[in-house]
Amino acid sequence: MTIDTQVISRNRLFGGEQRVLEHESGALGCTMRLSAYLPPRALAGERCSVLIYLSGLTCTEQNVTTKAGAQRACADHGVVFICPDTSPRGEDVADDEGWDLGQGAGFYLTATRSPWAKHYAMDRYVMDEVLAIADTLTPGDAVSAGRVGITGHSMGGHGAITLGLKHAERFASISALAPILQPMDVPWGEKAFRAYLGDERDAWAAYDSRALVRSGKTHPYEILIDQGSGDSFLDKHLACDDFKRACDEAGQAFRYRLQNGYDHSYYFVASFIADHVEHHARSVG
Repeated sequence: MTIDTQVISRNRLFGGEQRVLEHESGALGCTMRLSAYLPPRALAGERCSVLIYLSGLTCTEQNVTTKAGAQRACADHGVVFICPDTSPRGEDVADDEGWDLGQGAGFYLTATRSPWAKHYAMDRYVMDEVLAIADTLTPGDAVSAGRVGITGHSMGGHGAITLGLKHAERFASISALAPILQPMDVPWGEKAFRAYLGDERDAWAAYDSRALVRSGKTHPYEILIDQGSGDSFLDKHLACDDFKRACDEAGQAFRYRLQNGYDHSYYFVASFIADHVEHHARSVG
């Protein structure tokens, strides 16, 4: 698939280049933006890998780009860092008054219920279009060579793990920061899944990390998860005990690090994002 992109901005950063790209999305039926950091090695035409970062509720492609500082680690490891927006955008795209549904809250799924089904297909968008764009930005055909990892924060952590498990052959690594691991049983997930998918919980299970592991979806490389102990959403929205048990029972290797005192903000993401870039870099050698 060839996707025409327009460079909206470009800035030098740690010897590489930070870009914001815009394109027309066939999967979503609207104009989309994503950010892409090209490390010095990529600009020099050398072989690189790709790390896709999926953002959380209310975010755009700009939050991680401007707040997390991932570019320094990506420059060191030769990793192209790509961050798409979190939902379709536009005046004709369905939205909701709540901040946790609609625009800014795509949940990395394909909606089947009206009015969401017309535009909301963020999982297809990532797999078909974001990866296609990534391949054009990466020397050495990183995507087709299996040198792509996926990570994310909060709702984006949910997206990273579910997409990574369902497409283990496409991703060399999976990691997440404060992910929604059991969305079927927490308020954020229940609200979104009911709106986008209807009341049938069997449909929800396709987007629940714990359910996917229980169904036999695993990844050959260790999954890295960081979570702040001071996160105000931890008990209500970020439950993980059932996911941990599912991984243990399935033999899925994972490393869960509870970071003392850290909250849900980008201060937390900025503190540990370099570890996730390194986790990916190790997976591709």
